[in-house]
Parts: sequence; structure tokens; C-alpha cells
Amino acid sequence: MCVQPFEKIKRGMGIGGWMTNYKRVRFLPIDRAFEITIGDKEHFERFITQWDIQNIRSFGMDHIRIPFDQCVIEEYDKPFSYREDMLKLLDRVIDWSLQEGLEVILNLHHAIGCYCDFPEASSLLDDEELTVRFIRMWEMLEDRYRDLDIVFELLNEVTSRDTEKWNTFAKRAVEALRAKNPTRRLILGCAHWNHPEFLKDMYLFDDPYIGYTYHFYAPHAFTKQRTTIDVKKYLYNREIPYPGDPSYYKDFARFCGQSEKEFDGYDIIGREYVEDHLKYAVEFKKAHPDKWLWFGEFGSIRHANLRWRENWMRDVIRYTVENDIPFSSWNYLSTPYDCNRFSLVTDDERKIISEEILRLIQGKV
Repeated sequence: MCVQPFEKIKRGMGIGGWMTNYKRVRFLPIDRAFEITIGDKEHFERFITQWDIQNIRSFGMDHIRIPFDQCVIEEYDKPFSYREDMLKLLDRVIDWSLQEGLEVILNLHHAIGCYCDFPEASSLLDDEELTVRFIRMWEMLEDRYRDLDIVFELLNEVTSRDTEKWNTFAKRAVEALRAKNPTRRLILGCAHWNHPEFLKDMYLFDDPYIGYTYHFYAPHAFTKQRTTIDVKKYLYNREIPYPGDPSYYKDFARFCGQSEKEFDGYDIIGREYVEDHLKYAVEFKKAHPDKWLWFGEFGSIRHANLRWRENWMRDVIRYTVENDIPFSSWNYLSTPYDCNRFSLVTDDERKIISEEILRLIQGKV
């Protein structure tokens, strides 16, 4: 089967830090965590400009991943009440992207009831009201963008480990959207935070307008080292190299009370380790050549040593390109106060931090 609907999507970049990860809700009082303040609104207005979209295009990207949080466009405590001012800002960035000839992937990054870094907000698949709100929101966006040929990525990372629940939920959402638009391009990920190993458990639709995705950050001890969003990594506070001696990784695992087994059998944690953990995506692609597969998110924390970041990106992208899988890197720019920054550009001039990383995200490996 031809996968024409997605053929122009090859190399892209996400713009987290704008309508998602604008602040870390897990650190806020639970009763106010999803409140949108005047400061938030000013941030949404100013953070991403038309120049930024042109800048992303100048890097040689052919698509842009635009993430948003449900609570940004739908009032958290008022179901089905949508913020028109926020939607107009979303319209604006979509229009700028289309003007630059970029394919647009609209990504629900954090749904109400599904926050990848906030386990207290993980009830989406078990709550009928939240399920209805999720579906109704996407139906609203379908109505709003019915004349635009953009892609809907229904949910960033499913925090549930219950694959069957997610498959059932996804079927219901797809059915609702298909009733409105039989050819809207949709992207679905798997349970377990989009780990490639669980692609095999996804329900696959007999629909050429549906693609599938996965994310990758292994080894987390490297890609998220010393992040303040993870207490154990923050407490450990150690630089971890890539490639690196397994002793670094095993010591971190012991410190966190985790198993060291994933690092057994390696003389060095490097290219072989990465490919062993990405092979599940390649296996999925070979098993389902009629399905379109997209590597939707990967990156390393900004404060990691730049040479080590380049090394990791090189190994990840090389394997991806060798297996002809389109990809989108994470992330164009994170806010200075985000405790999990994955920026690919500098804060002020917004220039790519490394010519080598630019070459790599262009697919030149």
C-alpha cells in the first residue's frame, strides 16, 4: 500500500516551551496547577514569532510539530469552554508554518488527565468525563481546521501501561474524528510513554491516513542527567558521558534503586546500546510495511556536555536514517526556567547550538 498522505514529512522539529512546558505544573499547588494566568497569556503571545518559524524552515526542516496543552485552550474547570484568544494564537502559528511550506503536526502534548511528568494527573483512560472532553476538543479542532491539510497527533505520551485500555480509547477517538473527516491525517503513539518496544502492542487501523509514532530518550541517565524535574537525578548531580563506561550508568541505577541489567554485556554505553533499544521500531516497520512510522521525539538535556550531546544525536539519527524513518527532533527552544530543557537553539539569538547537530537533524550522517 502506498503511504502518500505522509510522504512529505521527513525532517522536523518540535516547538515545546510555547503552549506546553511553559511552566511545570507538578510543582504548583494541585488546586491551581492548571490555571492560566496573565503571565502565561503574555508568554503565549510573545514566545514564538513568525521569525522563529522562518528560522526553523531555514534549518532545512520540512515539518513542524506544534504541541499544546488541553488546559491552555480549554478551561480546566469549565468543560467544553474553549479560549478563543488562545485558539487564535494557535491559528497564527499554524498559518505562519503553512506560509513557509512546512507540514504541520498539531500535537496534544498534555491532556487533562494525562501528564507525562505529573503522575497525579493520569486518569484519562479511566474517566468517562475526561474521555468525552478529549474527544470533543479534537472534534472542535477538526471543525476549526476542516479546510487546512494539517496532521493531528492525538496524544503525546500515554502514561498508562495498559495497552488494551489505550487501544480501546484510541479506537473511540478515531471513530469520532472519522465521522467528521475520513481523510484527516492522524498520528497515534503507543502506551508506556511511546517507548518503541511497545509499538508491537498497538491496534493498527486499516486506514492509510493514520500513522504511528514512538519516542526515545535512552539512556535516561545521560539524556536527562541532573534534571531538577526528577528528584533522583537532581540529587545524584553527576555528569554522565556518552559514550560512557558502563560503571557510570550502573552506579546511577544503584543510586536510584533500579536494575543494572540493561547495561550488562556492553563494554561501553554507546552506539550498540542505542541501536539495541531502537531496533523495536525497525522491527515494527519491517512487520508492517504498509504503515507509516514516524520518530516523533528525541533529544538530550541542554546542560549536558555539547560533544556528548552530538555523539548521542549522531548515533540515534544515523540508525534512523539508515532505516529510512522520518523524524522530528525535540526541541527548538525551552523556556529558561524549564527544569527539563532540551533546546537546540540559544535563548537570545536563537541560533543552532552546534553546526554538527544541525547537520545531523538535516539527516546528513
